[in-house]
Amino acid sequence: MNDISTRFMPIGLGIVAQLTPADWDVELIDESFEEFTFREADLVGVTAFTSLAFRAYEIAAIYREKGIPTVMGGIHATMNTAEAMQYFDAVLTHDAEGAWPQLLADFEAGNMKKLYNGGYAKIEDISKVRRDIYDKYPYAYDLVQTSRGCPNGCEFCSVTHMCGLVYRERNVEDVLDELEETSRKLLFFVDDNLVNNKKGAAERAIKLFKGMVDRGIKKHWLSQVAVNFADNEEVLYWAHKAGCKLVLMGVEAEKPAALKDMRKNLNLKRGPDNYEKVFNRIHKHKIAILGTMIFGMESDTKDDLFARRDFVLSSSIDCCQGTIITPLPGTVLFDKLMSKNSILAKDYPRDWQHYHCMKAVISTPHLTTEELESTMHDIWLSIYNKEAIRRKLFRTIWKTRSFEAAYWSYSANFNYGRMALEEIIQKDPNGVNNNMEWKSRKRSLYLKITDKVLMLIYLLKWGRLTKKYYQ
Repeated sequence: MNDISTRFMPIGLGIVAQLTPADWDVELIDESFEEFTFREADLVGVTAFTSLAFRAYEIAAIYREKGIPTVMGGIHATMNTAEAMQYFDAVLTHDAEGAWPQLLADFEAGNMKKLYNGGYAKIEDISKVRRDIYDKYPYAYDLVQTSRGCPNGCEFCSVTHMCGLVYRERNVEDVLDELEETSRKLLFFVDDNLVNNKKGAAERAIKLFKGMVDRGIKKHWLSQVAVNFADNEEVLYWAHKAGCKLVLMGVEAEKPAALKDMRKNLNLKRGPDNYEKVFNRIHKHKIAILGTMIFGMESDTKDDLFARRDFVLSSSIDCCQGTIITPLPGTVLFDKLMSKNSILAKDYPRDWQHYHCMKAVISTPHLTTEELESTMHDIWLSIYNKEAIRRKLFRTIWKTRSFEAAYWSYSANFNYGRMALEEIIQKDPNGVNNNMEWKSRKRSLYLKITDKVLMLIYLLKWGRLTKKYYQ
């Protein structure tokens, strides 16, 4: 259901390829673009998010049956190592830099171990990305990482365990050199917080953004940020000058009790009452906001879920990633909910396929699994129907004075809507279609009138953007 702009290159495998000796032949297979078919290999490395772990195990089984060694690395292998070791010949946890060269040496010597812990690589040891392996697929974005680590430790998040408590920041000049090696017009900085709350972070960000301008690195880009992104006007000014069009911001909830549930301490400290000030400051610099919102915390009642929906619709968030809270393995949330017997989808590893944050796998003190999921379907329909998306679009144009930022946010709302409502789009005659319009209702006058406005915007602005990005 999702389009090409939502399929991101696996940057971790590019690092693995870079760390692999030149006398090895390396081939990437990405099931986002092609279904796996068996091909001969001496060694098979696999990475997967938790929701695709069961599929990774299926692929490993095919090779192991033929006597071909397999290795799993990445987020799920790190967070659920004992399980992964049951299905792979070797497992590599944490950073590849600290273990992949040794694993290959052991493999060539015929004594590959069962477990390799890469630890947290020193900043000077963080590898560049080998990018030629991505050329076989039409990825829209280049991915670049300027730092690793996060000290925030939000209850639902696995980043702190995966990448460490300390921000490890790469040298800005090295990052700029890597940016000059990228070829795509679109860029995603995949740092978990591009402008962190470490001392000197704002100055580092300004140096990076100014460097992009000075070197003539002309990209349109997005990144993940926290509410402190708006603290420094100079950061925002240079982010825009460097090509920033959209930031994914962890808003999560508008209710203090919900923020407390998930240990979202920065947002709790700043206060939800200040969200609009943050949004307006970012908008002033022609940058749109993709707000992540989580539904189904322990304190959430059904009324709270609809209140969060109303916040999304009425606030200055331009587009929304609305998800159901999901206890990913290795997180504080997983351990807490498992101890309370609140996790209902736990036929592992098969049930991992439901852990994509669009399906309820838990019950809460106030909602059964069925109630949570049914309520979320209603909420997603409210947020992602075409009229709601279009109203957001015109607010974005007004707030940002940028047709480019509006293009990004409008597209993001469609993409997230199609992912969240995939089953309804396919099966529910009273839901919405793939164009996010109601199947069983007449088109509203608002849509009919704004169709003409959208056509004009596309002719004058968006048509050229589409050609620039994807041709």
